[in-house]
Amino acid sequence: MSWLLGRNRTQQPQEPLSVEGGDPEGKTAGDRSGDAQLSKAERKAMEAYRFDSSALERAAQAAKQLESSKHAREALELSKMQELTRQQEYQLKVKEYEAHIEQAKVEQKRIDHEERRKTLVEETKQQQLRAQYQDQLARKRYEEQLAQQQRVQEENLRKQEESVARQEAMRRQTIEHEIEMKEKNRLKLLEHEMRVKAKVDRENRDINLEQIRLKAQEHRTTVLEGIRTAGTVVGAGVEAMLTDWDKVLTAAGGLSLLALGVYAAKGATGVTSRYVEARIGKPTLVGETSRFAFLDAIQHPIKYVQKLRSKPTDALKGVILNPKLEERLRDIAIATKNTRVNRGMYRNVLMHGPPGTGKTMFAKRLAAHSGMDYAIMTGGDVAPMGKEGVTAIHKVFDWSQTSRRGLLLFVDEADAFLRKRSSEHISEDLRAALNAFLYRTSEQNEKFMLVLASNTPEQFDYAINDRLDEMVEFSLPGLEERERLLRLYFDKYVLQPAAEGRKRFKLDQFDYGSTCTKMADICEGMSGREISKLGVAWQAAVYASEDGVLTEKMVLDRCHAAAHQHKQKMAWLSEQERSDHKTITGGKGT
Repeated sequence: MSWLLGRNRTQQPQEPLSVEGGDPEGKTAGDRSGDAQLSKAERKAMEAYRFDSSALERAAQAAKQLESSKHAREALELSKMQELTRQQEYQLKVKEYEAHIEQAKVEQKRIDHEERRKTLVEETKQQQLRAQYQDQLARKRYEEQLAQQQRVQEENLRKQEESVARQEAMRRQTIEHEIEMKEKNRLKLLEHEMRVKAKVDRENRDINLEQIRLKAQEHRTTVLEGIRTAGTVVGAGVEAMLTDWDKVLTAAGGLSLLALGVYAAKGATGVTSRYVEARIGKPTLVGETSRFAFLDAIQHPIKYVQKLRSKPTDALKGVILNPKLEERLRDIAIATKNTRVNRGMYRNVLMHGPPGTGKTMFAKRLAAHSGMDYAIMTGGDVAPMGKEGVTAIHKVFDWSQTSRRGLLLFVDEADAFLRKRSSEHISEDLRAALNAFLYRTSEQNEKFMLVLASNTPEQFDYAINDRLDEMVEFSLPGLEERERLLRLYFDKYVLQPAAEGRKRFKLDQFDYGSTCTKMADICEGMSGREISKLGVAWQAAVYASEDGVLTEKMVLDRCHAAAHQHKQKMAWLSEQERSDHKTITGGKGT
């Protein structure tokens, strides 16, 4: 119905009738002057309540036209529909406005929540910073207290030391004063005694001189009488002996028998000493032996009884080698044991290979397995003995012949004195020692078994090679053998002490098997002796730690350090030594 009231019409409005001499809207001059004095807002408010008569006239005219029109009803319906549409649009705008308001509220809430979250985060951060600062202050305060306590303790200690020093100085001064006073008193007493004695001597000088004169005269008379008597007796004896030939022969025979007795006693003493040394003692060249001497049995009776009661053990117990090598060594151990039981002839064995591969260990296990004694001598001890080397070698073999159980004679570093006589420049003493060794090993023996060990067997004299019945090469451990060795020594040096509950020895939880597998790859080129030293290194790492706990990192660090040291040792070798090392190891290793 807005078009009835004159709203939104497009035609020009008709000019309202104006009153003569007045304003078209019927305002007087007083009203206009009053309106001019009003503000813009007041004038707009007045406009809203002002009645427009021209609009009523237009509405009346339109109503007349509408009633006279044949489309009046359709126009009315159309106007109703337009009004309804406008109301719906208005309601839709109202709802959109309300939705916009709700969305604005939600967004405001989200912003408020985000602000609160940021505030909480900032407060938490500030609290953490405050806590850290307070912790730093507390720690600094504690450190200052410790420093103050240490200063106080040092001051007290210094005062105590000064007090002790003063007391010691006073005591020393007192002692020195006492000694000085005693010395003065002693000197005064001695001086007094000397004065008294000098006074007495002066008073008795004549008497003392007479006594001395009489003693000298008596001594002279006694000596002269003795000389005179001895000369008379000797002269009479010589005269009687020279005049009687029977007495001369008797004296000569007595002197001859005396000389013969002296020389016989000397020879008997030497033979007896050698027999005692062979039966009871130990030769000089033998450094280590399982054979108990008479004196050892007296000093260690319990060990001697335990050894007598000990049973043969496995020859490869605690020895980890290549499976093929283990099989061959087991055959040698069985053959040696049966040879001893059946009193057969022992075979001489050469064990060669890089150092630290288990040669000495197997020799000891072989002797224990076969029920024999073992003795270890080093070839490097022969050369320094010079001319005594031949005698020492004979003593070793004589001593070996006296063993009732049979003796395994292990010569370590045998190439030190069993070198080639044709190409090597060796001294005459060493050549004589080699000849003595060859003489004593020229035939098979049922009393002792000879086992030689060498890193360079190509330096042996041909006669030595001719006396060898079995040659066994000990190579560096492979991957599988290294892992078995690492597991063995890890159990021996780490797991067993940790299980026993030793003080400051604990083990962290980790996969020991996989760790040993890793270390087996790291220890490539290392010998069995170098791997065994890792166990001691692990124990040292535990004892050096603060909490006494062995972790996987510590185990691997020690392994890497050992591998680095092995490479450093290999780098130190000269070209000739490196060539010899490659020859010994067969090109393996670092």
